[in-house]
Order: sequence, then C-alpha cells, then structure tokens
Amino acid sequence: MSGMSAPTKKRTPILLWPMVLCWRFVTMIANLTGILIAILLGLAFMIIGWFLITTIIGAFIGIPLFIFGLLLLIRGLY
Repeated sequence: MSGMSAPTKKRTPILLWPMVLCWRFVTMIANLTGILIAILLGLAFMIIGWFLITTIIGAFIGIPLFIFGLLLLIRGLY
C-alpha cells in the first residue's frame, strides 16, 4: 500500500445544523436576488428588526429579523 487513502467527508455536528441550514438559506436568497439587492434587503431587515427590538412585544420578532438581516448583509458582502 502506498499510504494514500480516499478523501473523507467532514461531517457537521448535529448541534450546528441549525446554523448550517440558516447560512444555506441566506446563501440561496443572496444567489436568487443578486448581491446588491441582498445587501439592501439585509439593511432593510436590520432597520425593521431594530425598530421592533425597541418595543418589548416586538422583540420576539425583531431579534431574529435583525440577525437574519445581518447574515444577509454579511453574505452579500463576502
């Protein structure tokens, strides 16, 4: 044997699957809309999320919306 083995796939730990799925969803949105629109949508979601965070009742929707906008902005920039 020459010591060369077949490449192995890296498996994602089960606890990280929600983050992986969220990142893939954001990537799909960025690919469908284009980079510039993804950045603008990310900024819009962050602004709307920020205004919802300032209200106590809207914080349950505002925090995930702000995080989604931030991820969309990061994906659009990189």
